[in-house]
Amino acid sequence: MIYNFGSINIDNVYRVPHLVTPGETLASLSYSQVLGGKGSNQSLALARAGAQVSHIGAIARDDGWISELLTESGVDTSYLAQLDDVASGHAVIQIDNNAENCIVLYAGANHAVPSQVIDDALSAAKPGDWLLAQNECGDLSALLDKALDKNLSIALNPAPMSEAIATLPLNRLAVLCVNRGEAVALLDALNARPNTDASDALLTALMAQFPEPEIILTLGSEGVLYGHRDDRIEQSVFSVDAQDTTAAGDTFVGYYLAARVAGLGAAEALTRARAASALCVQASGASSSIPTYDKVDRFLEQHG
Repeated sequence: MIYNFGSINIDNVYRVPHLVTPGETLASLSYSQVLGGKGSNQSLALARAGAQVSHIGAIARDDGWISELLTESGVDTSYLAQLDDVASGHAVIQIDNNAENCIVLYAGANHAVPSQVIDDALSAAKPGDWLLAQNECGDLSALLDKALDKNLSIALNPAPMSEAIATLPLNRLAVLCVNRGEAVALLDALNARPNTDASDALLTALMAQFPEPEIILTLGSEGVLYGHRDDRIEQSVFSVDAQDTTAAGDTFVGYYLAARVAGLGAAEALTRARAASALCVQASGASSSIPTYDKVDRFLEQHG
């Protein structure tokens, strides 16, 4: 089982001709409301990739449709609290004609997950189970300590990055997944940033700081780098017509972890994750754009 402690947001998505600038009033080309949040996106990606996943989090009781959607997609919601006194997390998202986006977040229930819910979930976990976490809700330090005490394998996608991430027991993780900006910020916090921001140098510096976990450095349109002990892997992106990059990173994380837990090697897991992300960016929205396992299989048959 993979326990995912993560945010759940209601995404209000506006398609715009360009990202709004300070002082500008801009008419949107379209509007939609969909389920999002890094946590729920990654739970959906895990479930659609075929993994067993239980989501740990919180929403407003009035938004029970969120729990229903997750359950229908194969996500266990036994540890999803429904609160009476706080709004669900939500986001305002702009997406321009170049598929770039900018996002304003309101944490809401994501910062009010009852500690008892977390304790109940981790009490149910068994040694060998996994914990996946991001950095959009709760006390990561206490969470990781509890998970390590339970001998869980931990995957961390520390987004959004903060200096507090550098104080966590990152070398005891199983997987650390960061993008270029997060890598630079983490190395800055550790006073370990190399003289160049070249991708290879960033990966080398991260591996020197954290020799135990698998480290994945995602590079957007430049692909992905992987490092673990003596192994290094570099893979490029699949060439597709990107429409919306909103959940691409979360799709990558979910599919990669699902593949590794299923026993695939790192290279094959990276390939599946890249394929899932390539499908994701060709559709609009967050949760609605995350592909199913069979669609990824068909994509790889055509592009492998």
